Amino acid sequence: MENSDMTTQANLSPTGPIVIAAGGTGGHFFPAEALADVLVGRGCRVALMTDARAGKRTSGVFATAEQFILPGAGVAGRGPIRALRGGLALLRGANEARSIMAKLRPAAVVGFGGYPSVPPLLGARLLPGSSRPKIILHEGNAVLGKANAFLARFADGIGTSFGEVKGLPSGAHVALTGMPVRPAIAALAGENYEPPHDLIRLLIWGGSLGARVFSDIVPDALAALPLAIRERLQVTQQVRAEDLERVRTAYESFGIAATLAPFFPNVAELMRQAHLVIGRAGGSSVAELEVAGRPSILVPLPVAASDEQTANAQALENVGAAWVFRQPAFTVEVLTPLLAMMLTDTGILTAAASAAAKLGRPDAAERLADLVETTLHHGSGGRYSSPFPPSPASSEPFSGHAATTVESRS
Repeated sequence: MENSDMTTQANLSPTGPIVIAAGGTGGHFFPAEALADVLVGRGCRVALMTDARAGKRTSGVFATAEQFILPGAGVAGRGPIRALRGGLALLRGANEARSIMAKLRPAAVVGFGGYPSVPPLLGARLLPGSSRPKIILHEGNAVLGKANAFLARFADGIGTSFGEVKGLPSGAHVALTGMPVRPAIAALAGENYEPPHDLIRLLIWGGSLGARVFSDIVPDALAALPLAIRERLQVTQQVRAEDLERVRTAYESFGIAATLAPFFPNVAELMRQAHLVIGRAGGSSVAELEVAGRPSILVPLPVAASDEQTANAQALENVGAAWVFRQPAFTVEVLTPLLAMMLTDTGILTAAASAAAKLGRPDAAERLADLVETTLHHGSGGRYSSPFPPSPASSEPFSGHAATTVESRS
């Protein structure tokens, strides 16, 4: 754990830092970094509380911030013994977070879901009322995650990525902020979608580790397309390392140009070039599709704890921005005719791209920062004041069970 002279720094700051609680995969960490960038730009000090899986950050906005690595482990979907061990680890992490925050004296703690957010936010809740920071959650899915469902009862504010989120507690202070995305993705907002003419560029991704179902189904489905379509294809596909040789051999035997890798660092550029995206439906992935305005075929992760990916995907399907298939229904026999139709009548893709773009919120990080600011201005009157000057976005408190839109001040 990285410790600095917390007491000295806290005494120098009349309001204390904003603690960002995030860890695990990029889907939770990208929006946390985006929010931190905005907060720092507004003159706020930030600190990071994370888990060992994410580890110390050596680049980006958190590299120069105070960082604290807390114990913790997941509980959902585990056997009783592992769940008990995970619960005990979370309690140890919460106790450690409470001790750190008693010295750090943060103005607010912002959690991004998943088990790494539990110790910091629970630790904040365990502080005495007179020194308790504001607690703010961000929910990136259309179904409240299990960690956020547990923490929501303590939250002073909840920002959501979707206009409707299942599982929100009655009376919660909720605002629709959108999902903060990487700056390079946000920069794609407003670019006109160009349907395929000569080349047809397909982007296939499958979450942080890839998804074997796409390696099993997509090559054969593309191979069954008419030659006039097949010879125009340029495929970029995320493939697990153990499947690379098998999938590469398949594409070569079908005469389809394909670039394969377990990880692509230039996702924004690949998204910009893509005419169609095939992938999972995690909250960050869906937000990036919306901001970039790209049509998609989505196969929700079948083992997601709350089936949140299906709800995410349906939000796009409901407005005509995507086609959604449960994994058992995602077959060559279904995929090939669908691709043949949309790659022949590209107006279908253009309409879906337009529908996706209408959902995009490229300023979601600003909106979420405004929510933090609003919560500090209109809180219950603790000893903390807002570290920001007043803004139009925070002139009215947010309230109610349904998500209301926070308009960015930028």
